[in-house]
Amino acid sequence: MSLPQVRRGRRNAGDHSREAILAAARQLFAERGFEGTSLRQVARNAGVDPAMVHHFFRGKDQLFAASVELPADPAEVLAGVEVVDPAARAEAIVRAVLRLWEGPAQHGLVAFVRGTIGSTAKTALMREMVNRTILSRIMAGVPGTAEEVRMRGNLVATQVVGLMLVRYVIRLEPLASASREDVVRMVSPNIQRYLTGDLHSPG
Repeated sequence: MSLPQVRRGRRNAGDHSREAILAAARQLFAERGFEGTSLRQVARNAGVDPAMVHHFFRGKDQLFAASVELPADPAEVLAGVEVVDPAARAEAIVRAVLRLWEGPAQHGLVAFVRGTIGSTAKTALMREMVNRTILSRIMAGVPGTAEEVRMRGNLVATQVVGLMLVRYVIRLEPLASASREDVVRMVSPNIQRYLTGDLHSPG
């Protein structure tokens, strides 16, 4: 059986330009965040015309998603969570996380998390993505001051990230083999307390 032919020679200018744009975008998003980065700045740092950025990416949102290199779109995974009553939202959050991690994207997600740990630039991109794409949906409509909602969001993140790491990356037993329904039953109450419960009492 003949082996597939490998394309040889220099990459075309389009390949090089797209890679340069992504490299510049990753650096700027990591240093300045999403709001602090403009497509014109990305083009300037990449050494290309701004029109070239629009040629490869529909807008800043798509460029950011490509820069983070997520194997799944959080907006699709969490679609509808923000319209669930905050007082009963935790279960929807946990079920969304389990659907994502037990679907086709699992291997890519594990590789992404392992590649992010220990990398300052990737961690900064991850932080920006979590704040902008995930927590903004999870915390939509949660009552409280802006500072309180941010703190609640951080606490929710500790539960979600911890669940993902222990169940799917470290695969610590017996949680790794627990059924979906058991995970939902055990984890949801903690997340619900962080969402809308009393943070000052130990109960």
